[in-house]
Amino acid sequence: MARKRRHSPQTVAVVLALAEEPTRWRYGYELSRRLEIKAGSMYPILMRLTDRGLLETTWESDAPPGRPPRHLYRLTSEGRALAAELSQAPVHDEGRVAWSTINLAPNWGTT
Repeated sequence: MARKRRHSPQTVAVVLALAEEPTRWRYGYELSRRLEIKAGSMYPILMRLTDRGLLETTWESDAPPGRPPRHLYRLTSEGRALAAELSQAPVHDEGRVAWSTINLAPNWGTT
């Protein structure tokens, strides 16, 4: 049986922000500033989404001299499917996406 989890409002915001331009690579700091999510929350969200196969990652290949390369993220096809489901979720009066119970990883709990 597939495992169900609730998404935090921050996780929903990250997935939906990445879905706006699903083929564009984004870095965590850009998402953190745009969504006003602190780095201490953003990077664990990005790591969990990556571990669940919802994001693909790469390192920036053309970092300017004197700055280390940044880690970049974008949605996988599974991540785009999740974003489509989340975009259909009910919205609270305050404009936030309601807590949803979406299947994060169809293969969890199976061998």
